[in-house]
Amino acid sequence: MKTKIYLDNENYLAGMTIKDALEPENNNMALHACINTEDIITNRKKLAAVLQLELEDFVCANQTHSSNLQKVTLSDKGAGAYSIKTAIANTDALFTYDENLLLCCFTADCVPLLFYNPSAGIIGVIHSGWQGTVKEITLKVFQHLIQVEKCAASDFQVYIGMAISQEKFEVSKDVYIKYKALPYAKDYIYYQQSTGKYHIDNQKTVKKQCQLAGIPSTNIMIDHDCTYKNPHGFSYRENKQCGRHLSFILKKPGGHTDF
Repeated sequence: MKTKIYLDNENYLAGMTIKDALEPENNNMALHACINTEDIITNRKKLAAVLQLELEDFVCANQTHSSNLQKVTLSDKGAGAYSIKTAIANTDALFTYDENLLLCCFTADCVPLLFYNPSAGIIGVIHSGWQGTVKEITLKVFQHLIQVEKCAASDFQVYIGMAISQEKFEVSKDVYIKYKALPYAKDYIYYQQSTGKYHIDNQKTVKKQCQLAGIPSTNIMIDHDCTYKNPHGFSYRENKQCGRHLSFILKKPGGHTDF
């Protein structure tokens, strides 16, 4: 099974599944966007085996393009793993202090963000499509973690996963106006005269939200592969019947925490 691994050390594991023609439904991981749910369960079990986990270790959310954040614990183990009905409701960001929980985020063009903070012992995932970005989900999540959970901004390490590129993410004026309302977004937008469309770099806008929360730029990695252009990408813009990537992060058993 093909995956992108962004981080794999003695303490943390983070990565993203990719499209694979050899797997059922091209390695689609989403129960909410599939042809056959059993194929998705099969794919997830294969991923679990590759990661040396059980599917019961997964924690999935019912993503609604919100700006909602949910803390999860070992009591949430298996949420959404086998059924949408058991997923964490109405949230697009998860975080935990607990080990052996694989936090999951599903995307096709949207920005998946994975993070960890070794000093605080926190890991998390954020789903930021354009709606989440204009709602500033990423900024709000990190502000919460810094202000409420007392995390040091400088200790966060962030991975912004594969998403649609600025070249392929073209929008009409209604979406442009919402982005333009963000005082920092103008640098990530250009207008294409020939098509009358605006092109937005959602990844860089999300990165800027991380920086506004106080996270150093050097702590933020961006995967520049485009889900539309890369044959290993699922793109809703290209095909509305497409599958979804699963981006994941895990705090390994005995993962070091600097208290």
